[in-house]
Amino acid sequence: MGKAVNRIGLFALKRVVLLFLAVILGVYITVLIANMGGELDRIREAQIRHSVNAAAMMDRDIARLPAEERNRIVEEMVERELRRLGMDEPFFPNRSLRYLRSAMTLQLGRAEYMRSDSHSAQVRSILLERLPTTLLLFATAELILFFLALLMALFLSRRYGSFVDRLIIGLAPTSAAPGWFYGIFIILIFGALLGWLPWGGYIDIPIPETPGAYALSLLRHMILPVTAIVISAVFAGVYSWRTFFLIYSSEDHVELARAKGLSPRAVERRYILRPTLPPIITSFLLLVITMWMGQIVLEQVFNWPGLGQLYYQAIQIKDTPVIIGVIVIYGYLLAATIFVLDFLYAALDPRVRVDIGGGGGR
Repeated sequence: MGKAVNRIGLFALKRVVLLFLAVILGVYITVLIANMGGELDRIREAQIRHSVNAAAMMDRDIARLPAEERNRIVEEMVERELRRLGMDEPFFPNRSLRYLRSAMTLQLGRAEYMRSDSHSAQVRSILLERLPTTLLLFATAELILFFLALLMALFLSRRYGSFVDRLIIGLAPTSAAPGWFYGIFIILIFGALLGWLPWGGYIDIPIPETPGAYALSLLRHMILPVTAIVISAVFAGVYSWRTFFLIYSSEDHVELARAKGLSPRAVERRYILRPTLPPIITSFLLLVITMWMGQIVLEQVFNWPGLGQLYYQAIQIKDTPVIIGVIVIYGYLLAATIFVLDFLYAALDPRVRVDIGGGGGR
């Protein structure tokens, strides 16, 4: 038992290191792109030089000096400011690696333009303020999507060829459209035309005072975006998972179990559902990884105050520290998803071995 735990621990450590290296590489590429290979720093240097010149001209003592002396003082002030910001070093590799370290630890300093609801300019505060709302919306939608698609796929596998089966399978191509696309239509129908539900936002204004009223208001605001996410993926999931169930239900050992007199529910649970769970979990988590970035536009459509909307707004005003911070958090979330996938696979499928490079232990 102790050796097995050690093997699993080493396997987990190895996976964490590899995923962390992948996140580092992705974030470093983002830093290079966001800074345009150092061009953005040159623009910032020009802005600093302009600001220092303007401040110097406002100083009467400096303004009275001869032009040569005034330019020398201004140049010294510019160099001092550049040293303070660490911009006197070359972009490759010094500043780029320093930006990478700051990004990975979310020590990104102050945002250039954006502020948190508490009026903080610290990038970390802005990001951590938006993260819970994104996780709440996304986790709720994905849980509903998983169990709804699973139950629907099981239901259709029992009624192969029926009208309902053909209807649901015929709707599978509709999952090619992203969630925000369906969001526009359900906003028009249920928000604008019928007025049944709020079409955007996170909570009612003014904010409800009691916890019960607050929770009810939050639930009402979540219905439309959650529905859009579920609609955008549920039919494709049902189609593929139903296929898994149909393939496994025709295996010889399943027919043998039926011949032994086991109930249909027992056969379905032991011999169909369990062996299909690993590929189902895999396809679902890969779908989750794909849908993470779709949150950006969806949150903007529903005016949901999460990381996606924050990223969209930061791009509009070119707030580089916030852009990099959001991408870092998405990188960590995607790596965590893949990490969870490895262990779910090992837990659900006894045929999967935790191999740490030669041990071959389970």
